[in-house]
Amino acid sequence: MSDPRDIPVPIELRAPRGAVVMEIVWSDGLTTTFSHRLLRAFCPCAYCQGHQGPIQWSETAPADDVLIDEIEEVGLYALRLGWADGHTTGIYSFRFLRELAALAELPVEEAKTRSFGR
Repeated sequence: MSDPRDIPVPIELRAPRGAVVMEIVWSDGLTTTFSHRLLRAFCPCAYCQGHQGPIQWSETAPADDVLIDEIEEVGLYALRLGWADGHTTGIYSFRFLRELAALAELPVEEAKTRSFGR
């Protein structure tokens, strides 16, 4: 198992109000750009992951619903994203975001067909 200190961490976050993407600059120099729709599609909360019904994909959500209204740091390991539709229970660990970066360039329809450890 790798040492948690070996996992790159965000050193800069760009998600201007009204934007449709969030950009993360990582401590190892990589910069990733995530569409809000992809972040919402892969929300790691129990509800969105189907623990209380079918997986909730965001591609049919109105554009205004997948805007990020709030970003909160959770300890030294994650971000909690608050969405315009009121959804606030997704806690995105830095490890999760870094792994999700592999899908960031794909359209949501294609990304959701890929195997991804949530």
